[in-house]
Amino acid sequence: MVNNKEEISTAVLAGCNLHILMYLANRAREKYYGKKVSFCSIINARSGRCREDCRFCAQSGHYPEAAGRVPQYGLKAPDQILAAAREAERAGAARFSIVTSGRAVEDEKDWGRIYQTIGLLKKELSLAVDASLGFLDKEHAGNLKKAGLDRYHHNLETAPAFFPRICTTHTFSDRWETVEVVKESGLELCCGVLMGMGESWEDRLQVALLLSKINPDSIPLNFLHPVPGTPLGEKNYLSPLETLRIIALFRIILPDKDIRICGGREYNLRQLQSWMFYAGASGVMTGNYLTTKGQSPQQDQELVRDLGLCREQY
Repeated sequence: MVNNKEEISTAVLAGCNLHILMYLANRAREKYYGKKVSFCSIINARSGRCREDCRFCAQSGHYPEAAGRVPQYGLKAPDQILAAAREAERAGAARFSIVTSGRAVEDEKDWGRIYQTIGLLKKELSLAVDASLGFLDKEHAGNLKKAGLDRYHHNLETAPAFFPRICTTHTFSDRWETVEVVKESGLELCCGVLMGMGESWEDRLQVALLLSKINPDSIPLNFLHPVPGTPLGEKNYLSPLETLRIIALFRIILPDKDIRICGGREYNLRQLQSWMFYAGASGVMTGNYLTTKGQSPQQDQELVRDLGLCREQY
């Protein structure tokens, strides 16, 4: 029996039997989450025309071929976002997140519309309201909390050593700074990663251990869905078994955290999607993602029911 995080991680890197890892991960999931599975959903509230050069992203203005595959529009109106949130709530989501492209929200008029939208969603619906708006300063973090926001999302993406190979227009330290701002503001923190970009197992271990120090409330695990026209557009998908090993690693390193499987799960897990829960997942993002299609909420609910699990209510 493995007794601490470092020993478990060494076992993962050495190729420990996947079923043993999944057994350990599933025990941790059951201890903290029982049979409950949390569902969240998002809206791409402002799409495209981003100045950052993240090599995986079709919304980056640096990759015109990829950018032409996704819609480009400014911030959606509050009533449009409310309509999408209503649909997500009817489909079983307990959380709904407003997501915008770009480095940050820079127009104060847009900030005003975002605060208004948050207030509207909190008034009209019973689900939790989250946001992913890029880099954040203390003033706007405080204003988001006053508006009623429950949780802020900002990923680390990958380990510090690998980060410069993924993005050059901002640094890992920039992302870390926003995470600290969110923590200091009193907002809940959603902070995760994108796997399958060519990172090593050492990179995966390092970023998992960094997340354990940050102590986020929720950890989204995304897996690369290559988009033609981006620099990573020709990358191969991860195998389902490697994807499951990654999920198990994060559950073992972060035993009590809400680990939800998000973008790329359908394409990397394929016919083994149901195994993600036995590898330690406690939640899923349901419906479509920012620029790619996802499995329908009805299919996700059926998957959970067939396993004898149940959807968590907010």
